[in-house]
Amino acid sequence: MRNQTPGGRPPASRKRPALLWLLLPYVLFLGVLPLVNRLTPLVSGLPFLIFWMLLATLLTPLAVGLAYRGDLRRRRS
Repeated sequence: MRNQTPGGRPPASRKRPALLWLLLPYVLFLGVLPLVNRLTPLVSGLPFLIFWMLLATLLTPLAVGLAYRGDLRRRRS
């Protein structure tokens, strides 16, 4: 196949580790949800679950930006 070494694995230049940042929103929203699904404690007057969803929502653009920046840096080099 094209773009593969004889061992069947893609060459090292095709790896994109910066895109692992895109797993962060998935983990924050779905992976940890069973652990944070509770009403107490209150954080800043919000139930913990609502606070967690707000925090995950605010961290998502940061994770996407870090993935974009890392991928851009890989393309330039």
